[in-house]
Amino acid sequence: MKKLLQRLGWPGTLALAIVLLFVLVALFAPWIAPYPVQGAGGPNVVAKLSPPSAEYWLGTDHLGRDILSRIAYGTRVSLTNGMLIVAFSLLIGLPIGLAAGYFGGWVDEALMRGTDVFLAFPALLLAVLMAAALGPGFLNSVIAVAVTWWPWYARLARSEVLVLRGQPYVEAAQLSGVSHWRIILRHILPATGRPLTVQAALDVGPALLTAAALSFLGLGVLPPTADWGQMVDAGRKFFPARWWYSAMPGLTIFVIALAFSVLGDALRERKGGTARASA
Repeated sequence: MKKLLQRLGWPGTLALAIVLLFVLVALFAPWIAPYPVQGAGGPNVVAKLSPPSAEYWLGTDHLGRDILSRIAYGTRVSLTNGMLIVAFSLLIGLPIGLAAGYFGGWVDEALMRGTDVFLAFPALLLAVLMAAALGPGFLNSVIAVAVTWWPWYARLARSEVLVLRGQPYVEAAQLSGVSHWRIILRHILPATGRPLTVQAALDVGPALLTAAALSFLGLGVLPPTADWGQMVDAGRKFFPARWWYSAMPGLTIFVIALAFSVLGDALRERKGGTARASA
């Protein structure tokens, strides 16, 4: 562990600490939140739009709910969103990239041209269109963003496989009569894990931001479930007089997205990972 922290350097270590802090907040939100009932959506109209104070450290929203408690509960939704988006994207993109890079020929051509169709659309616009078609909701927002994210993993996996399939140990396995899928699973897939892991760490932050953008547009989770993007949207109606309503969840989004980005950069430098592959 000590060697890992040394290799990450102080920026990466700080980013890792921030990410772990948010994970702990997500896991223990009902016990960490000062007002768990309000964090879960219970109103407190007597204290609506109260500024930050000793009682409400980050102020309250238009229903009198403690914003700190809402942010703590929203951490569950936002982190789960970002991680599920990356996980679903890997599940779709990785097999496509492995098959395209290993088999080549018409398989590669067909899979990559299909991938290019998704890459032709701006990612956020396609996510908004998908979310609008599916309707608001947690799972729908994850699917909508994952549909726009998987082509990058397919491209990255393909580029790694194109290098690996010419390695002597892969050619030896082929000459020995080992099946193609066994070669992919035992020899090629493990070697692609390093750059894909680095890219996944880099992508959690942007995925989280995209999911927050959908919530801001009313295409994410539905109230009273706490969500950072939804809180920013609700608070903009009272900005700038009640600046804390939007500023606090917005600052939270900025911090966690930046932490994942810095952590991903540190992992890339440590492991020699590669950035997203180009077409």
